[in-house]
Amino acid sequence: MKALIIDDERKARNLLHVLLDENCPNIKKIYEAEDLLAGVELIKKEQPHIVFLDIEMPQHSGLEILDFIGKEQFNFEIIFTTAYSEYAIKAFELSAIDYLLKPVRATQILNAVEKAMAHIGKSQINIKLEELKQSLASSNFHKIGLPFSDGFKFVNFNEIILLEADGMYTKITTINNSEILVSKPLKHFVSLLEKVTVFYKPHRSYLINLKFIKEYIKKDGGYIVMDNNQTVSISKDKKEEFLAIVQNIGC
Repeated sequence: MKALIIDDERKARNLLHVLLDENCPNIKKIYEAEDLLAGVELIKKEQPHIVFLDIEMPQHSGLEILDFIGKEQFNFEIIFTTAYSEYAIKAFELSAIDYLLKPVRATQILNAVEKAMAHIGKSQINIKLEELKQSLASSNFHKIGLPFSDGFKFVNFNEIILLEADGMYTKITTINNSEILVSKPLKHFVSLLEKVTVFYKPHRSYLINLKFIKEYIKKDGGYIVMDNNQTVSISKDKKEEFLAIVQNIGC
């Protein structure tokens, strides 16, 4: 397996190179480039499987890679290396793009590489990059990236009815009655969507979109009926809070 490091800082390249050597035995060759254009040439020539890409570089940002490589050439995974703010990190997560925070640490490397190896050739990285660029250009995020068995799907927040825990997976139901099973626990999405006010967690197994509440039924301890007629439990300690919320939004 081949890897390419694109970063204008020599020290950053050297550190990442050493960490990959020491922690990722599956990577047999490591190439380096000091700017995006040199990196693009190496991508076309050496066809690496994983590209570690800095965002903030002189002349060309790492996000501009889409301008120099056609989508048919995206047969590699990108892991961004960044010192970006919490706001930007949220954009990475919603776009389902892996990143390493600078200064990079050994504990981050192996997990990021293993995830990249599992998705090579099927993650539609060019689509994820477009979504990331749009997210970073706006303070309002509207979509979330969801990996599934056949590839990758971006779903608008307003199309999600509810998210349901299924062990270490999460089942996501959308307005067209499709269900997407994602290999991440519900708590991942609870954290990711905590500032998206339409989502509410009435029970440890559910995260619902308040826009799609159809009914609240008092009997049997109380439960919610969503627009798709799916019933959702409410924890005892959440009942008063939930009723206050729905009264304020006019449900």
